[in-house]
Amino acid sequence: MLVLRPMGFSTSAPVASTREPLHVCVVGSGPAGFYTAEKMLKGHEGAQVDIIDRLPTPFGLVRSGVAPDHPETKIVVNQFSRVAANAHCSFFGNVTLGSDVSLSELRKTYDIVVLAYGAESDRSFGIPGEDLRGIHSAREFVWWYNGHPDMCNLAPDLKNTDSAVVLGQGNVALDVARILLRCTTELASTDIAGYALDALRSSTIRKVFLVGRRGPVQAACTAKELREILGLKNVHVCIKEADLVTSPADKEEMRNSRIKRRVYELLSKAATVHQEKSNDDRKELHFVFFRKPTRFLPSEDGTTVGAVELEKTHLKDDGVTGKQVAVGTCEFEDLKCGLVLKSIGYKSLPIEGLPFDKYRGVVPNLRGRILSNESETATVEPGLYVVGWLKRGPTGIVATNLHCAEETVASILEDEKKGVLVASSDSKRQGRRGLLEILEQKNTRYVPFHDWEKIDSKEKTAGQLKNKPREKITAWDELLKIAKEG
Repeated sequence: MLVLRPMGFSTSAPVASTREPLHVCVVGSGPAGFYTAEKMLKGHEGAQVDIIDRLPTPFGLVRSGVAPDHPETKIVVNQFSRVAANAHCSFFGNVTLGSDVSLSELRKTYDIVVLAYGAESDRSFGIPGEDLRGIHSAREFVWWYNGHPDMCNLAPDLKNTDSAVVLGQGNVALDVARILLRCTTELASTDIAGYALDALRSSTIRKVFLVGRRGPVQAACTAKELREILGLKNVHVCIKEADLVTSPADKEEMRNSRIKRRVYELLSKAATVHQEKSNDDRKELHFVFFRKPTRFLPSEDGTTVGAVELEKTHLKDDGVTGKQVAVGTCEFEDLKCGLVLKSIGYKSLPIEGLPFDKYRGVVPNLRGRILSNESETATVEPGLYVVGWLKRGPTGIVATNLHCAEETVASILEDEKKGVLVASSDSKRQGRRGLLEILEQKNTRYVPFHDWEKIDSKEKTAGQLKNKPREKITAWDELLKIAKEG
C-alpha cells in the first residue's frame, strides 16, 4: 500500500511570507545530502527540502561505511535526525533515481536538484585473475560487516586461509585490516552486523598484509587511523627497516607535509618497537611497501585466489608535477593468501541525462554548479547542482562534506538571488506534491522518516539484549516489512 504522506509534510505548512517556496530535492541521504539540506533550510526561509535515497535507511556512509568500532563518528546522525524532523524537510527512502524517478522528472518537478548520491562502485586493477573467488573490493567488505542490504550475502571466506592481502594503504584499507585483526570480544559491543561478528569469531586469518605501490612517506592514511591499528592488542607489527630509508625527495615531502611526517614517524617507531620476531600466538600485521600487483594467481582448485604476484617498484619523479610515482623494476615475487581486499578507491556511477567525467569519476562542476561537459566552453545546467564525492571524488572524512555542502549551497543561494532559478508563472514547480504523484503512478512504496524510526527502534531494542548499540536489520525484505508494519 502506497504511503501518501511523509512525516512532516503538510500542504499548508507555514512558509515565510516574504518568500515564495523554493522546492529543493536532494538525491542521497549521506553526510553530503544532509548537510546540504540543513544549510538550505537555514539559508532560505522558503526552502522545502525533500531527500530521496535508494535505501530504506538514511545516513549513507555513516551507517554503512564508518567502521563499527568508531561510534564517535556516528554521533552526527543525531544532528541529521533533527534536520529530518524539520517541518520543511521530508525523507523518501526506497526511491531509486533512474527507475522510480528520472533526473528529467525531478528537474521538471523541483526548482533545484542537488545530486549527493556518492560513490557506489569500485575502481579495478584490470589485471589477470581479478575475477577469482576470494577477491573483493574493500567497499564490498565494509558494506558486508556494516550490514548494508546489498552485501548481506557476500559471505567472504575467512576460514580456509591464514593470510589476507589488502591492496592499498589508505584509511579504508586500515579499517578492513583492523576489523580482520581486532579481538572479537571488542567488536561484540559495537553495531557490527551479527553475521559478520559470527564469521570473524570463526576466522582463521592470522596475518594481514597491507600492500602499497610507494613508500611509507607516501602512505595515504592519516596519523589517527594508523596510530589505532598500530596499537591493537595481541598484534605483532612487521615493517622492513630497508623500506624506511628515505631519499632527499622523501625528506622534501615530509618537510612540506606535517601529516606525511607524522605517519612516517609512527611507522618508524612501530618498526623499532616490534623489532624482535614474535614467537607467541599473536596475529601479524605486515606493511609491505614498494610493491604493485601484476596478477592474481589461483589456488589448486583453479577458481579461488591463492596468491598475488607483486612487482617490486622504485620511486621516480613524474617530470611534470614533481610528484614521486611508482615505477616497476621487472622483479617479481608471489605473496600467498586466500583472501584479497582491493582498497584502491570508490567510484561514482553516471545516470541518464547527467554530464559525467568518466576519467575522474565526478560530475563536472563549478563550485557545485553542474556543467554541461568538461570543456572550457561548458555551460551551467540551470537548477542542477552536485555535492560530496560525486562533486570532488571519494576523498576526505565525514566533516569534509560540511564545507563541500556550504560551497554548493552558497552557489544555489547566489543563483536564486540573481533570479537564475525563477520559473515562468505558468510553469511553477510542484515540488513535493509532484514527487508524490510520480511515485504513486509508478506504485513505488517509499519509506518516510517516521517509518525509518520503526526500523531504528527495532534495531536498538534487539541490540540492548546483546549489549550492542543496535542489532542491524540487513535484509531488504525485512527492512521494508518493518517499515510498513512496525
